[in-house]
Amino acid sequence: MAAYSRTLDYLFNHFPMFHSIGADAYKNNLNNSITLSNIMGKPEQKFRSIHIAGTNGKGSVANMLSSVLQEAGYKTGLFTSPHLKDFRERIRINGEMIPKEFVTEFVATHKKIFDTIHPSFFEMTFALAMQYFADQNVDIAVIETGMGGRIDSTNIVNPVMSIITNISLDHTQFLGNTLQEIAMEKAGIIKKGVPVLIGKSQPKTDTVFKNAAKSLNTDVQYADKIYKIDDLWSWSERPFGSVFTMNKYAVTKFKNMYCPLSGSYQRENLQTAFAAVDILNEQGITISKDALTDGIANVIKNTDFKGRWQVRSRRPLTIFDTAHNEAGIKQVALQISELQFAKLHFVLGMLGDKDISKILCLLPKKATYYFCKPKLPRGLDQKVLAEQAHELGLEGNSYLSVHIAYSHARKAASKEDLIFVGGSSFVVAEVV
Repeated sequence: MAAYSRTLDYLFNHFPMFHSIGADAYKNNLNNSITLSNIMGKPEQKFRSIHIAGTNGKGSVANMLSSVLQEAGYKTGLFTSPHLKDFRERIRINGEMIPKEFVTEFVATHKKIFDTIHPSFFEMTFALAMQYFADQNVDIAVIETGMGGRIDSTNIVNPVMSIITNISLDHTQFLGNTLQEIAMEKAGIIKKGVPVLIGKSQPKTDTVFKNAAKSLNTDVQYADKIYKIDDLWSWSERPFGSVFTMNKYAVTKFKNMYCPLSGSYQRENLQTAFAAVDILNEQGITISKDALTDGIANVIKNTDFKGRWQVRSRRPLTIFDTAHNEAGIKQVALQISELQFAKLHFVLGMLGDKDISKILCLLPKKATYYFCKPKLPRGLDQKVLAEQAHELGLEGNSYLSVHIAYSHARKAASKEDLIFVGGSSFVVAEVV
């Protein structure tokens, strides 16, 4: 479609994109989101929503809840970022991407205001999603924040529940250099009287959330203090999903549950999703036990969720994962250590504004690395990455692109080996 192609060119070239240019695209206020909302008649107020922030896991929890709500019979909007292949992945209703025609018409209608107020790519995309969800009369929308919380473009919604998955160090140049500072930014999504769910209790951040909730006259709950997951089939032995038992306050509530998301870090996200469903039921959004079971089992089918410990092939075992910060990479390295394979081939690319030395120190030494640069301005030069990695004992060669690196890994790997592709969402996006 020529019109849609021209629209995409306009979007990608006209609007400052954080994932492309970094700090120059960052807006430290909600002015543009409020302006766009007012112009469009405040579409975000025309449906119920769930607002999700956090350092890691917010995308997984968002997709899980979207799938569960679909199974419960609700017309469900889902707003996430970034996309891997198609811009329209960011905006879905019941798993279906926003139509190209809607994107084209929305941009044409609002082009004059865009050229006047100069929103960021994310601000524009969020406004597009809210208009689409309102026009389509969704029952509820699951909305994932971008980077922070307090001044994130999404923070004009008034949700039925706020969720903060966890806190770790990431985007420190914008959100703060300590866990407490980052927690303060994420806590900015807490609204007066709206229940708050924290996925992971952490001594350094619990007080921040409790104080924020108290000041806004609302309750805060911690998912990991309510639910605990027990594996029946271990995540390491069965990398294509897991069967588990979910216990609530030490009492078994769900047996033989299946989840196709294979990352061991999904345990924490599942606990958060289960606790969120309890709160939604209390809020009058009815979700049956069957809807919860089917929603978790069908999360990939219902939402087309990709890039989280995604098994691309079995022989050789090939896994893609978008983990890109210290906490996420630590989980990835742990799960790799639990797998059985002959040799590890690690295709690695990163962004230049990350503290890569801390991340490189977490990666397995016993591996052959294929260093590459994701295809965007923020991408770290593959030779710079290789040089720093070599200093820390990671051996391998550098390649001009992700595709070339991945191709070399595939040629070198035997059927008993493991190929892992990661380091950034944008590395995975090029080969997924």
